[in-house]
Amino acid sequence: MMNILKIAAKNLMRYQRRTILTTLLITIGIVAVLLFISLSGSFRALMVGQITDSMLGHVQIHKKGYVASIESLPLTLNMKPAMVEKVTDYLSERDDIEAWTMRVKFGAMFSNFKETTSIRFNSIVPEMEIATSPLLPGRLIQGDRKAAFVEPGKIVIPELIAKGLKVKVGDSIVIVATNREGSVNGNTFMIRGVLEGISGPGGRDGYMHIDDARNLLRMEDNEISEVAIRLKSSKNLSKIHKEMSAYFGQFNNKAGNPAFDVHTWEKLSPFSNIAKMIDMLDVFIKVMLVAIVLISIMNVMLMAVYERINEIGTIAAIGTIPSRILSLFVTEGLLLGILGAFIGSVISFMIVYVMNVKTISFSFGRQENLVLQPTLAINEVLIISGVVILVSVLASLQPAWKASRMDPIEALRHF
Repeated sequence: MMNILKIAAKNLMRYQRRTILTTLLITIGIVAVLLFISLSGSFRALMVGQITDSMLGHVQIHKKGYVASIESLPLTLNMKPAMVEKVTDYLSERDDIEAWTMRVKFGAMFSNFKETTSIRFNSIVPEMEIATSPLLPGRLIQGDRKAAFVEPGKIVIPELIAKGLKVKVGDSIVIVATNREGSVNGNTFMIRGVLEGISGPGGRDGYMHIDDARNLLRMEDNEISEVAIRLKSSKNLSKIHKEMSAYFGQFNNKAGNPAFDVHTWEKLSPFSNIAKMIDMLDVFIKVMLVAIVLISIMNVMLMAVYERINEIGTIAAIGTIPSRILSLFVTEGLLLGILGAFIGSVISFMIVYVMNVKTISFSFGRQENLVLQPTLAINEVLIISGVVILVSVLASLQPAWKASRMDPIEALRHF
């Protein structure tokens, strides 16, 4: 085996220009794929973080059927205190959860005493909400970001409504809402801040203290609409979601149907479709790399066989068995793949290091100086390199098979 490796290496050195060009092509392909994966992964993680850490959390728990009717924010599908207790007891026992928050969500009418419009409210416990959605205060475009996000008697409203009704921080307004029994109640509030629309251009989501919501809606019980959960590591999202679904799936309501729904942020946000598109692009780029390596290696090995027909005839005539000739050419393809993969991986790590030192920043909405932090996971590099080496070997098989099956006499006659 060592002899075959030495001969294959010497053959590659004999045709240095072709070897360099082929290695360069493989290297460029490796670098392009690894850099794309690194940058797209960093962009995806940053955008997912903007969604989960500003509003949704990683996982949400609701009463069964609430998400299906979420557009109307039905108060009749809120979780009762007994259900809330089951949820909080379970979450308190898990050490992979960083924080969670309880919300009461409802629709209301917003009036500046001259005009009226609709608004959607997330009523929260401020400390719990900020622990679960740490980027939320950064979305304030008016108001003190360092003060308590909401206090009793004060609300945060979306930019869309602030502009539409020409209200600002410090103004008094009236919020009118209908409770689950159908009775209407209204209270006066002061605008504490104006929030960038985190649910898109049509965002109408505001925030108030949960005690104000219960007073406005005349709630006698401490019921809630949802529990939003922030994980210590989003990498464990799938595993934790399965465990939570299994645990809460054992609880049924009086009708014998499941009592809870457990959803990841992907089921609750349209941005998940963009994340899936990024993942599909990663796959497409990897397929392109395979095609580049396959074509380049096959072309090189075919040329090697054509140019060395006399040499193949000579070694066959002196008794070299076909399998040894086949091994020789396959080994050459293997060495090309290993060389290209190694150089490409080293260059990729160097470029990623430089990008992190220099920093790549961009703006997203009003969020400025968002910094990409591209990384290369060792397992990802090993997988890509392994695929390239495997394809290099497979691409060498057909030319190697052709060389090993040559008639020595016909090969020696070739000029």
